[in-house]
Amino acid sequence: MGRFSRLGNDLYNGRKSIDFVGRRWLWYALSGVIVVVAIAGLGVRGLDYGIEFTGGAEFRVSVAASEATQDTADELRQAVAGTGIDAASNPVVTTSGSEAILVQTEPLTSDESDQVSQILLDTTGAAAGDLSQTELGASWGERIAQRALIGLAVFLVLVVLFIWAYFREWKMSVAALVALAHDVLITVGVYSISGFEVTPATVTGVLTILGFSLYDTVVVFDKVRENTKHMRETHMSYAQAANLAVNQTLVRSINTSIVALIPVGAILYVSAVQLGSGNLQDLALALFVGMAAGAYSSIFIATPLLVHMKSGETEVQLAERRARAREKAKADRYAAVPSFSEGMAVTDDPEATPAPRATSDAEAPVAAPTARQPAAGKGRTAPASQRPVSRSGSSGRNQPSRSTKSKRGRR
Repeated sequence: MGRFSRLGNDLYNGRKSIDFVGRRWLWYALSGVIVVVAIAGLGVRGLDYGIEFTGGAEFRVSVAASEATQDTADELRQAVAGTGIDAASNPVVTTSGSEAILVQTEPLTSDESDQVSQILLDTTGAAAGDLSQTELGASWGERIAQRALIGLAVFLVLVVLFIWAYFREWKMSVAALVALAHDVLITVGVYSISGFEVTPATVTGVLTILGFSLYDTVVVFDKVRENTKHMRETHMSYAQAANLAVNQTLVRSINTSIVALIPVGAILYVSAVQLGSGNLQDLALALFVGMAAGAYSSIFIATPLLVHMKSGETEVQLAERRARAREKAKADRYAAVPSFSEGMAVTDDPEATPAPRATSDAEAPVAAPTARQPAAGKGRTAPASQRPVSRSGSSGRNQPSRSTKSKRGRR
């Protein structure tokens, strides 16, 4: 068994534990800093919307099947960007099927449009009839944004209803929504800071990461519910049971996130570095950032926030008191016993009263009592002795005995 597997078993069985819930204020502060940076990026730079939202010009060039390749698209992108036109400085060039190439720019004037058209014809060697131009209006982008917001609202409502129906706990719904908002803000902030364009593919990616983040959070909450169902029998507080649930699902969350992030990261690298800008790049960035933020929020935000909100409930407080009392009862009973130093005689006790010397064997008095240590672990103190124990005249006589009830009164 590998080291990582052994660590997973130890975390699941409780032999090792990472205190996620106890350090929740650290996670709150870290997430707060990230969210503040994301909001600051939105306020300073804003979002760079694609032509689908702002409008622009789209050129379609029909070429031979052998020329509808990525190399041709890269050549057209460099040619259009080299015209010196500000609106065409960052064109989006993609292949459309096997016999056409699409070139999208910001809104152009008539002269600029003619100049770009001529560059496209000269670069590809196509005839004038193989080139078509379409003006995209901003109204179409507004409809897309409106439908995206409607879809987001419907999704959030369904999330609340699903979690409430499944867990019967509205506080879990609130914690899950806070985690979702956390993931969306971070993703949008990264888009703003990086300068990537917001396209319909971005909206698709954001809706996808909401589902991924919710799935991870529901898995952790399901384990929390299982661990907190019988807190009296497990002798654990709600915070301890919830923290155990996070540790038990930690390895699963890490493995799932890594498996999902590796291919998405590869797509992001290929689309951003090798292929240039495009819808694939926008989708990959949203998925990569959102999945990473979703894995983080389900572990460090959702569960600690849930425990924080439930800390005021009576049942949770009683479980906390029982757990503290049990931990106190497990304390070391011999913690208050003085330690033995090397070279000290066994009979040496600095707090003991010196025993009187015996005058004879017949009248040897019993040694005086020594100072008694308080009983540790139970919260009680042993009473002090009143006088030395002396010999009693009744010690040699037969002591009375009590017969059973069935033999009483019989001779």
